[in-house]
Formats: sequence, C-alpha cells, structure tokens
Amino acid sequence: MHVHFIAIGGSAMHNLAIALSRKGVIVTGSDDEIFEPSKSRLEKQGILPSQLGWNAESITSSLDAVILGMHAREDNPELLRAKELGVKIFSYPEYLYEQSKNKIRIVIGGSHGKTTITSMLLHAINKLQIDVDYMVGAQLDGYDCMVKLSDSANYMILEGDEYLSSPIDRRPKFHLYKPNIAIISGIAWDHINVFPTFENYVSQFEKFCELIEPNGKLIFNQEDVEVAKLGNKYASKIQTISYQTPEFEPSENGTVLHWNNERYSLLVFGPHNLQNLIGAMRLAETMEISTHDFLNAMSDFTGAGKRLQKVMEKSSFTMFKDFAHSPSKLKATTTAVKHQYPKRKLIACMELHTFSSLKKEFLPHYKDAMNKADFALVYFNPKVVAHKKLEAISESHVLEGFGGNVEVVTSTEKVFQFIKQFDLTNSVLLMMSSGNFDGIDYDKFGEELCATVSAS
Repeated sequence: MHVHFIAIGGSAMHNLAIALSRKGVIVTGSDDEIFEPSKSRLEKQGILPSQLGWNAESITSSLDAVILGMHAREDNPELLRAKELGVKIFSYPEYLYEQSKNKIRIVIGGSHGKTTITSMLLHAINKLQIDVDYMVGAQLDGYDCMVKLSDSANYMILEGDEYLSSPIDRRPKFHLYKPNIAIISGIAWDHINVFPTFENYVSQFEKFCELIEPNGKLIFNQEDVEVAKLGNKYASKIQTISYQTPEFEPSENGTVLHWNNERYSLLVFGPHNLQNLIGAMRLAETMEISTHDFLNAMSDFTGAGKRLQKVMEKSSFTMFKDFAHSPSKLKATTTAVKHQYPKRKLIACMELHTFSSLKKEFLPHYKDAMNKADFALVYFNPKVVAHKKLEAISESHVLEGFGGNVEVVTSTEKVFQFIKQFDLTNSVLLMMSSGNFDGIDYDKFGEELCATVSAS
C-alpha cells in the first residue's frame, strides 16, 4: 500500500505519516517548509522528502490514497493532479476514521481539557498494559510519535479537535470520527475566525453528539452549563454519563483524592485537573477498567505536555509554564495554582498570541480571567497583531477587556522587569502562553530567578 502526504511536515501530519510507515505502509510526502521537530522525526523514519516544494509528477494513479494537510492550498499542484487522476483524497481526520472504522472509537471533545483527559487515559492504559491505537494533538512525554495504528487493538482513542479538517473540507475534525464513546469536557467559545458566533460554536458540539454511533455513550461534564444542556438533551437517544469535580484536598506533593471511602495520592492538582481526571476515569470504565485500578495507575501521572509544567522549584519559589491562552483556560489554571498554594503570592503572566485572543472584539471575554492571581501581567506584540492582519489593539483595550487588575506590556523586556520587581520568596510564578513571550528561555530564566530567591 502506498500513501502520499501533501504537507507532510505539519505537527499532526508528520505523526500520522510516521505511524503509517511503522505499520508497513509505503509513505511519501511533500511540503514547501518543514521545521523541527518534524524534520528530524521524518528523517529518522526514512520518509523525509528529498527536497522542498510541490511536484505534481509525484502523484500517480498507482497511489492508494493522498492525505491532504491544512497547510496546503486549494490550488496545490499535487492536489489538482490527484483530483485529475481520481486518486482517493482524505483529510487527516478522514484517514484516521478509515483506519479505525472497525474499532471502538473513543473521542475526547471539548474547548479545554482534551489533551489532559486523553493523556490521563493513555497513562492508565499503558500502566495496565492494554493494547490501544491513539491520536493525541500534543506531544506527550515518553512518546516519540503521537499516533499509533495497528491491526490488533480493539480501541482507538482520538483527541477530538473542533478545528477544520482540510483546505477542501471545512468540517470540524471531530465530526469525522463517529464515536462509539464520546466525552465533552467543556464549551467555551474558541476559533472565532472559523465560528463567528458563540451559538455557531456550540452547534458544532451538538452535531458531534448527533454523530455518536447508535447504542453509543456520551460522558459529559455536568458542571459546564452548555455541556450539561447537551447531556440532558441526548439522554433519551443514547446512554449518558455525567461527571463532576470530586472531593479532594491539596497535599505537599499534589492532591489526596477521596473516592469510594478510599484515599488516593496524586501528583496533579487543582479543581480543573481533578475534574478532568474523573472524566478520564469514566472513559476508562467503558473499557472495563475499574475505578480503583485507574486511580492507582494515576499515582505517578505528572501532567500533559505544556499543561502546568513545573519549570523550576527551589525552597519557597516555584515556576510553572502552561499552554493556557483562552479565557476559560486562564481561569482554570490560575484557580488551580492558587488553590494548591493558598499561602503563597501568585504572580501570573500571560501572552495574547492566538488569532482569537488578539481580536479586539474578543478581549471582553477575558474579563476577570486572572483575578485569582495576586499580581497579573498581560503581554502582546503589536507586530504579531499586524502579521495576523487584525485591527490594531492598544494597551488600554487589553486593560479594559480584562476588567483592570492587570498590567499590560508590549515588550519582553518589560515582562522581565515586571517579574523581577518582586521578592520571589514564598511565591509562585505562572507563565501562560501558546507561544513563548517572543523568545523567553523558561529554563534559563527560572534558574536566574531561583538564584535571587536563594540569596534573599
């Protein structure tokens, strides 16, 4: 079997290419730019294109399939040739469904918590040595490829992103997986460049529920208003299972979870993480994993990639970095850290970096998003706003959107100055961004800050 990838260098696409190659499929691909770590990983697997650029001659009628990445354009010469020859063309999610249509598909959906729930479930499954296929949208520790495809596994675990499938398929990715078992962790308006209104965004999750297979199951977070509405609506059509934040208490190393009159020590912390944990546990139950076995397996789980990742810890100072960028994620992350360290000073910095976050009309959605922090800073780069061809925003626009209680800066140097003004003894520093504040080396900066704590 021979599959060709158009835009093989994408963060998702190169993982699928590697997974297919490991399965024994002949894989070729093309791209006009391939960055690290995709480049090294493709090279190690022996499927890195010999040269950059598109070549229509690489598309022949002998191909079994072409997989089209979001990076390619509709007028891509290889895509046009594939259409001309009648070669089967799949988007990334379409091909994942093709590879898993005879398996039990577990799809994790939601505006936030998807990667965490997926990684929690996979962590327990690995500890319990259960054979599954999977696709995760983020790089997780301990994995050299975030897609696994086999002929042996009965289950396929899919992180269900609501973003678009391909340049010629404008359906959200999670609409193509047709889950047997689905979970929705939360709904908070995101991807506003694609879903222009909140109502339109919510409707994508309603469609997701409609696509659950007959006799399927929907696990839903009953503490989220919009998700609870969907859970109640579909209760008469499919089996629905609700979950909520469990009873727990912070411990020196993380959390003690109370469940069925037993205590479980965990390394993760915060209400949102514990809520995600119970969602993952409910998914595990559908795989006939007992709650006791699941919670025991989670004892050494430290977190998903880029989610509340500890950068540095020394005496009475701790530094975290986190992928949080949307209003709901900011609230959840700052609440979690303050809940875990109630007697420490919380200094929280976030970067407006995504299309949605930098859009002037979206800024009011951030109101009070960082109120749990004792001191809060918001950073944005006006050049990034211009590059995304958005209307210019000012520091006052951002300040007003957040409802005050934050300092707003537009240079990385001022981010440094803001942090360094504090005595960091007995404090927690939280750096939140889907980028890196335009070049901050977190490890180096963390070491520098630790040195000031030890000297104080």
